[in-house]
Amino acid sequence: MAGHKIKIRMALPRMCPAMTLHLPYSVAASKLAVKTSPHRLSNLTVRSSNLPLHLDPNDSTKLVVAVKEKLEKEHSSLPVGKNGRDDEDMILWFLKDRKFSVDEAVNKLTKAIKWRQDFNVAELTEEAVKDVAQTGKAYVHDFLDIYGRPVLMVIGSKHFPEAQEPKDDERLCVFLVEKALSKLPTGKEQMIAIVDLRGFGTENADLRYLTFLFDVFYYYYPKRLGEVLFVDAPFVFKPIWQLVKPMLKSYASLVRFCSAEEVRKEYFTDESLPPNFRD
Repeated sequence: MAGHKIKIRMALPRMCPAMTLHLPYSVAASKLAVKTSPHRLSNLTVRSSNLPLHLDPNDSTKLVVAVKEKLEKEHSSLPVGKNGRDDEDMILWFLKDRKFSVDEAVNKLTKAIKWRQDFNVAELTEEAVKDVAQTGKAYVHDFLDIYGRPVLMVIGSKHFPEAQEPKDDERLCVFLVEKALSKLPTGKEQMIAIVDLRGFGTENADLRYLTFLFDVFYYYYPKRLGEVLFVDAPFVFKPIWQLVKPMLKSYASLVRFCSAEEVRKEYFTDESLPPNFRD
């Protein structure tokens, strides 16, 4: 038993030699199959509504205005328009994430808007990510799950960190998150991520990318991830999870380990089942 423990500790550095851990601490239905239509990223519209029951709509409007004015005064160089400093839907969402603290919302929004600029999120297109997308490692499913959520599919066995540039993987990740959120039905606010770990090996492990993924959802798309399914995780994945789990805090509560059969029965109809889960 002791020998096994030693092997696990030695294997982790080989799995992720360039690992940098700076994970954030929180990220915090129809039964019919619903197929969503493709969207251009330039026309993305991310829907968010559903105010907390205890907050009067008039109060929320005042807070949105307060954030807009503070951003204009203190960060006038930030862009305006969709996903800019005057985007009221985006402001409201970040206010909700920050429990309606104006100062905290401004701080987080400033970082998110600057990141969108630096990352050139608006410039991401199918063409821009087609090479890495052709690996089949990740995609947005054509159908929603039975709870009306867009589905981000990740195939762990097709991810080879040594074969692709990290920046290419990061661009694909952000493109797919934007695409999934653009498919949110009215009244829905979160997506589901399904990570198929069948066939996953040490050569597929990439803690640096996992760090980037959780940073993205915490800082730039807060509370947009409703659930994460780890499907048929093999033994080799367990030490990775044990290493990462304590750092995820509330993120960890979103994770469910399940089988492919449970995915089929509990999240999709026969018509809406993702291709990699069809018999």
